[in-house]
Amino acid sequence: MKITCIIPPVPANERPAERTAGCTTVVYPMVNIYELTVAAILEKEGYTVCYEDFISSKRSPGQLTHFLENDTSDIYLFWSVNLSVKNDVAVSQQIHQYRPEACIIYLGPAPTFYTRNFLHRERQIVVRGEPDVTIRELCRAIAAHTPWQDMPGISFLNGEGKVQNNPPRPLLKDLDALPFPARHLVDKHYFSNPKLKRSPYTAMITSRNCPFHCIYCVPSSLTFARELESRAETGKKPFISMRTPENVIEEIELLASEGYKAIGFMDDNFIITEKRLKPIAEALKKQGIIWGCQARADAIDGNIARILGESGCKYVDLGVESFNDDILKYIKKNLTRQQIIDAIGWLNKFNVPVKLNILIGTSPLETKETIRETLRTAIRLKADQVMINIVAPFPGTEFYDLAKKNQWIVGGEYVPTDVQHRSILSYPNLSNKDMENLLFRYNIKFFLRPRFIWSQVRRFSSFSEFRKACKALKNKLTR
Repeated sequence: MKITCIIPPVPANERPAERTAGCTTVVYPMVNIYELTVAAILEKEGYTVCYEDFISSKRSPGQLTHFLENDTSDIYLFWSVNLSVKNDVAVSQQIHQYRPEACIIYLGPAPTFYTRNFLHRERQIVVRGEPDVTIRELCRAIAAHTPWQDMPGISFLNGEGKVQNNPPRPLLKDLDALPFPARHLVDKHYFSNPKLKRSPYTAMITSRNCPFHCIYCVPSSLTFARELESRAETGKKPFISMRTPENVIEEIELLASEGYKAIGFMDDNFIITEKRLKPIAEALKKQGIIWGCQARADAIDGNIARILGESGCKYVDLGVESFNDDILKYIKKNLTRQQIIDAIGWLNKFNVPVKLNILIGTSPLETKETIRETLRTAIRLKADQVMINIVAPFPGTEFYDLAKKNQWIVGGEYVPTDVQHRSILSYPNLSNKDMENLLFRYNIKFFLRPRFIWSQVRRFSSFSEFRKACKALKNKLTR
């Protein structure tokens, strides 16, 4: 049986969706480590698995048509996020024209939440939430031509043409049981991370989900799908699953043997305890791999910062959102301004570059002045990079419920929006246009500073890396 993971092209005037973080359009090419884990599971079952990324390979809609005319896949897999719904559904209809007997299976947060939007005919199936076990059992049944309709964790159209949502599947606890991602399927594509100016680069994941309760939060596309399914069933966040340090180190050693020089850890919160971090950091240092991760400010102290600095950590993404204590309290960040400042201080002391993630408009307490003060503070604290986005009221979050109740959503309902450029929120004292203008102005002010440009240029190992980073910056600043 042949299975193809497909990332379809988009019309010429549209930006492609980024499917790993899941809430923006593509700024720079990112490897979807979650889908490659699914691919590895299916290869282990003995199927022929192909990976057709029309975005990274810069192939056109016409080339997609040519591909479908000649392809012989039995199953097509889409990893769908909110910004890709319309295009993925349209391409699935095109697939049925050429391969009417093929099955189409949708994974990811968008089909988990917008299930009905993806189901239009027979042989279309949504795998909700965490996909790993479900996709394995579903493909086994399809290959063996045995019934799959009672399988947990899926949705489909029943014989009456109505959506049947089967009960959820229990979440994975033992992530060590999963195979390492099938990175060989994307060898022909170039993936990069402007914060890690060395290649070859790849991503890794060592845990799933986060224990905190920020009201606006949309974590990575995998953990958001996991969270949406858990909240729909229990009303609660899912538990955290973690790989053991030994299993993580085994993958690091494999990647080093394959020639990888840089790794970005995609965990919602990579730094959980010093005990867990230390052996992983030592393995990265031993293999000469530079790396970066996402973390909370309250996870950073002197010992942690020292371990990061000594092991080749080249960035820590801190989810700051705001430097205003009242706003941080409102959004249930469970952090204070001083904790963030302290974390930045420790990281600067041990020469670990800091990337601050700032989210405009997370609270009706936000004003033009609170935004300006947050952004001025970020610059004053000598952050290496700042990522400024505008909050979106994603369905399935507490913030969405608040925005609906208080009529903060422009047009009354959420529509997929690129949070790096557009706002669909408008407060009485802060309009969506105000937020968009502040976002653009401070992006220009930060990224075009001579200090920022010089600090970044001197880190590049080649002109090619520099050129790709400039392209990513252009995508970021283009309105």
